[in-house]
Amino acid sequence: MTSVDVEQLSCQELVELVTAYLEGALPETEHARFEEHLTACGNCQLYLEQMRTTIELAGQLRVEDISPDAERELLDAFRSWKRN
Repeated sequence: MTSVDVEQLSCQELVELVTAYLEGALPETEHARFEEHLTACGNCQLYLEQMRTTIELAGQLRVEDISPDAERELLDAFRSWKRN
């Protein structure tokens, strides 16, 4: 498959697909578009590495490690983001 066969993936689309990519849940065509974009976009390569690091570090958190105030702030941020 070449870039002529499929439409190029934008940076915004990559950001929207990153979770599915990391979970191995993208269809083959989307996976190929994702990786093709990464070969040419240093910013998205950096973003993907940051997401991997975040997942690794977050996986080490325990519920008792987060204060009630921090939990509330995070939940408020996620709820606010979802409304936009």
